[in-house]
Amino acid sequence: MKRKIIIAPDSFKECMTAQEAAKAIERGFRSVFQNEIDIELIPMADGGEGTTQSLGDALSGRFHKQVVTGPLGEPVEATFALSDDKTTAIIEMAEASGLALVPREKRNPLIATTYGTGELIRATLDHGVRKIIIGIGGSATNDGGAGMMEALGGVFSDSNGSWLPRGGGALKNLAQLDLSNLDPRLKEVEILVACDVDNPLLGKNGASTIYGPQKGATESMIEELDEALSQYNDVLVKVTGKNVKDVPGAGAAGGLGTGLMACLNATLEPGVDIVLKETNFRERAKDADLVITGEGRIDNQTIHGKTPIGVARAAKEMGVKVIALCGTLGKGYEVVHEHGIDAAFSIVQGPCELQEAIRNGSTYLELLARNVAMVWKLGECN
Repeated sequence: MKRKIIIAPDSFKECMTAQEAAKAIERGFRSVFQNEIDIELIPMADGGEGTTQSLGDALSGRFHKQVVTGPLGEPVEATFALSDDKTTAIIEMAEASGLALVPREKRNPLIATTYGTGELIRATLDHGVRKIIIGIGGSATNDGGAGMMEALGGVFSDSNGSWLPRGGGALKNLAQLDLSNLDPRLKEVEILVACDVDNPLLGKNGASTIYGPQKGATESMIEELDEALSQYNDVLVKVTGKNVKDVPGAGAAGGLGTGLMACLNATLEPGVDIVLKETNFRERAKDADLVITGEGRIDNQTIHGKTPIGVARAAKEMGVKVIALCGTLGKGYEVVHEHGIDAAFSIVQGPCELQEAIRNGSTYLELLARNVAMVWKLGECN
């Protein structure tokens, strides 16, 4: 019976997608074992940048482009994926409403909107999907998902009945919310949110205080944004009957987690857990002899919800050995050995500039995988 290897890395940021990394590792192993082993590639992600690409690849999906409204109102081209059976859509809010879309000098969470994220959701509904998976990392916004809801049919108005301007700052004047004209197709769709932070909506650990500064918020703006989100939540509770402000993840993506849970009945889960489930990882790995995972950097923060640890913990449920390959091994990486990773290796062959490592990443990863395969073969022979 052939031995079986599962190759399930995350992307190596700025260097390789998860699919490209998986193929490089496969080439390394094939150079040693040829067709003596069975290999399955399962590209991974944790809900952040690259989730659409990784999960789309893993589900044999197709990628689509959609022009939507960017965080500051300008048109941007966003990508989403549909699974092979066209029942599941994968999107990243950062594609439509992300911080990377806004030059540093123009960042302003008082006016940045998630309207484009709502347009992206609507575009997937046009394909008749029954499930939408949304990665919500990397936002430029602090509007609690109000822009998203407006794009889907919600109406936000002040005490005079006038529509509110978009952006987090305007929510301080929110008096009325009408959700009666929400896209009716939303009732037929399951929404899973890949979320890897546990911040509440408000307060010292909330969306505005913790993440506002990186989006351009000053100290005075943080206080204003927090008060605006508090008013927003009060209105949400009256309209939906749901008070989710203290649910872990409610403050994710500038409070987008709150809007998704309160208005769209979305479920928030750790991103890697969603990807493991959607790719049927446990079933596919249960008879594996080895699992290879990895990402750009492994250090003492990897154990906090990162892809390699999620993969390793799932593999350990079946008693499968796990090896991690990465771009660099950072400070305190040894802690991963306590969380399911049996060995970890860096692809860097010696001192080199970062750009050189990125430029040759695929080659270095393939060579490292070959060396790991040689060691594994030696162990199998003993």
